[in-house]
Amino acid sequence: MTRQEVLEKTKTVIFDCFPEMKDQDIKEDSVINTETAIDSMGFVLVICKLEALFDVRIPERQWAKLQTLSDVVDAIYKRLPDKA
Repeated sequence: MTRQEVLEKTKTVIFDCFPEMKDQDIKEDSVINTETAIDSMGFVLVICKLEALFDVRIPERQWAKLQTLSDVVDAIYKRLPDKA
């Protein structure tokens, strides 16, 4: 799986969890908790869904370091066993 595929699937999960955001253009440098409608509980929901979707585990101590969409995508991508 490519990084771009991870990005697209991550956006899909975000939009599934927060349908009101479907009209927003979320960029890789978008700060999750200030530039989007995602609060801390929503962020936990998104991370848990992404972990299940990609069958990866992001340590909770790293969650606070995930500021942007790009940070989240990178955290998932580097844990994938079969990077393309």
